[in-house]
Amino acid sequence: SCADRTLEPPVAHTDNRFIMAPHRACGILLHVTSLPGRFGIGDLGPHAYAFADLLERVEAKLWQVLPLVPVGHGYSPYSSPSTFAGNPLLISPELLINEGLLRRDELNNLPAFPEDHVDFEEVVPFKMRLLESAYERLLSASEEARSSFRSYCKKEAAWLDDYATFMAIREQHDDMPWTEWPAPLRDREDTAMQAVRRDLEHVIGMHRFWQFVFDVQWRQLRAYCNERGISIVGDIPIYVAHDSADVWANPELFQLDEHGQPTVVAGVPPDYFSETGQRWGNPIYRWDRMKHNGYAWWERRLTSALNQVDVVRLDHFRGFEAYWEVPATEPTAINGRWVRGPGSDLFDTLRKQLGELPVIAEDLGLITKGVVELMERYDFPGMAVLQFAFDSDAEDKFLPHNYRRNLVAYSGTHDNDTLHGWFANNSSTQDESQVRRARQHCRKYLGIRDGDEDNIHWYFIRALQMSVADTIIVPLQDVLGLGPEARMNVPGQAVGNWSWRYPEGSIPEETIRSLREMTRLYGRGRATDKQTLT
Repeated sequence: SCADRTLEPPVAHTDNRFIMAPHRACGILLHVTSLPGRFGIGDLGPHAYAFADLLERVEAKLWQVLPLVPVGHGYSPYSSPSTFAGNPLLISPELLINEGLLRRDELNNLPAFPEDHVDFEEVVPFKMRLLESAYERLLSASEEARSSFRSYCKKEAAWLDDYATFMAIREQHDDMPWTEWPAPLRDREDTAMQAVRRDLEHVIGMHRFWQFVFDVQWRQLRAYCNERGISIVGDIPIYVAHDSADVWANPELFQLDEHGQPTVVAGVPPDYFSETGQRWGNPIYRWDRMKHNGYAWWERRLTSALNQVDVVRLDHFRGFEAYWEVPATEPTAINGRWVRGPGSDLFDTLRKQLGELPVIAEDLGLITKGVVELMERYDFPGMAVLQFAFDSDAEDKFLPHNYRRNLVAYSGTHDNDTLHGWFANNSSTQDESQVRRARQHCRKYLGIRDGDEDNIHWYFIRALQMSVADTIIVPLQDVLGLGPEARMNVPGQAVGNWSWRYPEGSIPEETIRSLREMTRLYGRGRATDKQTLT
């Protein structure tokens, strides 16, 4: 139950050092926004605790989420105004009632939010109004509550002050990028910053408060999961958004010109999937300066992440060994170049500062010998995506008979179509002959019987479960056997992503029972006595 949650943070009960994977494990990928609930978007309230209970019932040991940060362009958690902050949209209104910061009648007459997706245009103003009301009540709350808030602000000041100020200034300037603010604010001149902190004190305090509430609610949920043997897998993109507090507050750590604009940007070169490559547009780090100060910014970033989650997936791990650098003036990624990254120097430093690193290396795409050696040096598990295996040769590393133990194997990721969507060929990027070959390969390899295509997701899950990979993770959409309507993200598509939700009561008992039995059968559950498998 989460009915008695308060604004007091839980006592830390783990050392944040879950090492992948001491025992065979099964997990489910589901972002918090995809949870059901009355408020238009999944949050950290009762339905999150109910999902943790479901994970316990199926004997899953991992819950993987997407970045928990505030969303940016296109409502993407991979384009955030802060790599340190939590997403205020995930704050539970129901828990705010328990904390005395909202009245129950304020949650009456709710808008008619859809159950199966997030309508961000409606949800954002609705949630912001509730959160503003909660902050006004804090100002007249008990001294104990306000003291907890002050203690949090002091503890997190290194990033929180810059983030809250950044958000307040951006709101004052109609959400314009920070490079378009008046030069004194853009360049953080002392006089201008003192004035804005005085003039926008109330709004800055509100943003600080939202981070405090998010932190308390998330820590309580994580503690609930950990107590049930469930570890949280988080996600860190290698790069940060240009229009972010991270870059605005630390311009010396990024390759920028005198006006704050990137001189080079991140991406990947042309490949099989794109003739022009991918020009992501994120500013690239000044690794030389980061090295000079002991990678202090990365230490803070990883420490912050491991204060939230038990395991961190490092997105685009390849970029730590060598990254594709594109001149900012180039419209595509074609005319870029490979530049050596910080490599072992970064991870040696982080391990010396933080101890063993509970990291999953996202090593999808073109991986060189240097990347493999970097992963092996720290025993970081890589990833395999079973859906990818059927678009290439049978010797592909994504086929289960080629798996190794130190691996996290997925049916698909947040960037993939669902298994049913993929099998039905809803992609316009492949020719028909290629699709036929992939389907035929999939049928033969998994032993899919004619007429049993509706259960293709179970064939995938079984192949993963019985593999030697220590860890497997399956998106909830694939556990439920959903179609392309449940896809979370289409890379390269600017709108229409990140919105899928599952309605309350839509997870059948038969599905729960089948997943639990399979998890036990292949040694990934908590039960070890063979008699319990029947």
